[in-house]
Amino acid sequence: MPEAGNTSAGGNIAAGGSIAAGAGRESFGSRLGRAMADRGPLCVGIDPHPALLKSWGLDDDAAGLRRFSLTALEAVSSLAAAVKPQVALYERHGSAGMAVLEEVLAVARDEGVLTIADAKRGDIGSTMAAYADAWLRDGSALAADSVTLSPYLGFESLRPALDLAAEHGRGVFVLALTSNPEGASVQHVGGSDSVARRIVEAAAAENERYSGPLGSVGLVVGATVGTALADLQLDLAAVRGPILAPGLGAQGATPADLRRTFGGAYSQVLGTSSRDILKAGPGVRELTEAAQRTLAGLRSE
Repeated sequence: MPEAGNTSAGGNIAAGGSIAAGAGRESFGSRLGRAMADRGPLCVGIDPHPALLKSWGLDDDAAGLRRFSLTALEAVSSLAAAVKPQVALYERHGSAGMAVLEEVLAVARDEGVLTIADAKRGDIGSTMAAYADAWLRDGSALAADSVTLSPYLGFESLRPALDLAAEHGRGVFVLALTSNPEGASVQHVGGSDSVARRIVEAAAAENERYSGPLGSVGLVVGATVGTALADLQLDLAAVRGPILAPGLGAQGATPADLRRTFGGAYSQVLGTSSRDILKAGPGVRELTEAAQRTLAGLRSE
């Protein structure tokens, strides 16, 4: 299977190359745009919840974790534009679990599917630099194509990750508007000058360093946020970055909901489904068919 970064270009979102600032290499945004155009806008979350391990007949240990993760990856690696391992569900197994995550990231790289490490890291100074080094540096055992970040110590606190991602042709997805009920108590504050709007505008400014139609600084916006984008007057199309939209399927969002919610920015949206696909396991064929059904919904008009 060819690496995702070397697939042929197609579709408006992938037209033209984008160079990572400071590295002379193709950017994550360009690679993701091409993968979305070639394969479709599906991200499959690899979320080894204890209940899912049990439903697959697997033990809640590192061996079960490995079997679950590699089976899911085998089933969807040729269909999904990206896969998103949930880091916390590997961390709970200690060093053995993190070793499994390292293997998953390496196998995904070999299989040519882009990875989003769902780590939601956020800190200041040398600590943020260390997180960036772990997830975004060439040669790191945990290096993913992109990582999720939390900006709630200030967007500029993410600078080490923003710069290292650009240097190494990788990307980030910054939490902007999450669908959990508690998120509104922070993200909606300020109304027309909300916290979420400031994050969106900061991401748009950061993407000015990238050429091509899609920058490498993406946002996490829940698929189930409903009218919040309109209520808060958020212009996601102006961000010119990918939008990771978790909540498709098990959390209640449908592809039609994504179209209504994101409107003119829908071409930037990477619809993310985890449990709704994973519950079809443990058979590879059944998992693949579940991913195909989700992808067909995202592609249909």
